[in-house]
Amino acid sequence: MTEPEWLDVEIVLDIHAEQLALFGGAEGLRDRGLLESALARPLNKFAYGESDLAALAAAYGYGLARNHPFVDGNKRMAFAAIVVFLGLNDRDLRADPAEAAAAILALAAGEVGEEGLARWIGDRLAPPRSLAAPNTLAPPRTPVAGGG
Repeated sequence: MTEPEWLDVEIVLDIHAEQLALFGGAEGLRDRGLLESALARPLNKFAYGESDLAALAAAYGYGLARNHPFVDGNKRMAFAAIVVFLGLNDRDLRADPAEAAAAILALAAGEVGEEGLARWIGDRLAPPRSLAAPNTLAPPRTPVAGGG
């Protein structure tokens, strides 16, 4: 597997600011070290042989939800990081919003671990966009009887 596209501190800070603008909440980074630790988690896993995108996405979600680096919006940021990381790597997560919220709440509460989250993500991964069938809006052309 080629090395994935990773999230960095600046991307995550931008996503967090966007989430707060959309949904509200207190601004502020509580602990930059905790943010950097959360973002290093999937890179560390990859360095030690983990190549499954669902597991790497779960590492982002777990790190952000459990480290609480922000004053507010940590669970939202955990989910956004999962989705953005997968998107950067040609994959989409197909999850019902209520089900996704329940999964992240369970993760933050310690009811689901990182491996469980990885399984949940893996079960909802769309095929790589580069392999998806082309979008065909027009019906297939059929020959007209009589040579037309």
